[in-house]
Amino acid sequence: MPSPARSRLRLPRGRAADAALASGLFLVVGLGTLRSLIGAREEPWAVTAANWVLIAVACGALYSSSRRPVAAASVAALATAVYYVTSAYDGPLLLAVVVALFLVAAAGRLHAAVVIAALCLIGTALGTIRGNGDVNQVALFMLTGWFVAMITLGGLRHSHLARARETEERAATQERLRIARELHDVVGHHLSLINVQSTAALRRLTKDPAAGADQATEALGAVKDASREALRELRATLGVLREAGEAAPTAPAPGLGRLGELTDAAGAAGLAVTVHRTGDTGPLPVEADLAAYRIVQESLTNVARHARATRADIHLDGDGGRLTVTVTDDGRGPAPDPARTGPPGSGITGMRERARALGGDLTAGPAPGGGFSVRATLPLARTTATEEPRR
Repeated sequence: MPSPARSRLRLPRGRAADAALASGLFLVVGLGTLRSLIGAREEPWAVTAANWVLIAVACGALYSSSRRPVAAASVAALATAVYYVTSAYDGPLLLAVVVALFLVAAAGRLHAAVVIAALCLIGTALGTIRGNGDVNQVALFMLTGWFVAMITLGGLRHSHLARARETEERAATQERLRIARELHDVVGHHLSLINVQSTAALRRLTKDPAAGADQATEALGAVKDASREALRELRATLGVLREAGEAAPTAPAPGLGRLGELTDAAGAAGLAVTVHRTGDTGPLPVEADLAAYRIVQESLTNVARHARATRADIHLDGDGGRLTVTVTDDGRGPAPDPARTGPPGSGITGMRERARALGGDLTAGPAPGGGFSVRATLPLARTTATEEPRR
């Protein structure tokens, strides 16, 4: 039995989607116009060939609809108008104009869509007045309804996509603010330690001077002053990012050393979690350690809430220069909830922002064997504390 991940239909995107749209439309219109190639002739073959070129131009123009929607719609409308004037066979080429108007409105160009639709209706109406028997007043009214409906649907889609982008940008901004607050706490903690240690060293050297103690005392004094000033400026600059009434945490920043707490919590929720470590996975820089912990935490939270999974695997793979964190589950996806109409959650967006903040990347999607997979690559900027002292 195929897994849900393999049986899920994946639609093309980008240029591939434009090509699929243009090709599919040409196929539909071509099938509806086959009678121009078979049966009794109503026009010369040269005219039929020219009209098929117009069909190809009108449908092919939609290949550029995502990049230049107004130009594509204008070409499609012009080719369609010439086709219906010169062809003795009535075909469904008007679908190209209908689809083009939807794409123009979906791109946010409502005024252009209305102008193109109005010109098409005016041209059709003039043909009806001049005695075109193929289009009567009822057909003209129905055509107007189609144009209005397509422009309306396109406008609604544009509004929906704009709201989705705004929601994603807002989630990313909130996550950046939270990351900034955590970085403030981490960097501030270490600067405080530098300040305390340099002050103690300065006191010891002052009480027990030795050769070169004057230079060492001066250097340590500069370190003390610089660290104190850096701490003050850092708190003054980033402190405004903390929400009103939010107290600074006093506990050390979480990291992969506390991974057991996450697995225990997941186990209490009925999720069996296994941790696999390969390569050099520690000790890690504070920023990478914190980001890895948060990514694992958010991934397990999503699994417990939405995946309907029974187990999850955490793979930590380090090569000294980067850490790869992979969280996979055997879930079947969220249970259908017809009552849910709100925007999707921002958990994946937050994890991706954490990885990007360190110069890494994160991918999330269906796993090849079923379930869901989150994979993050975090560069490791090793501190000089693990290096041998220079001589």
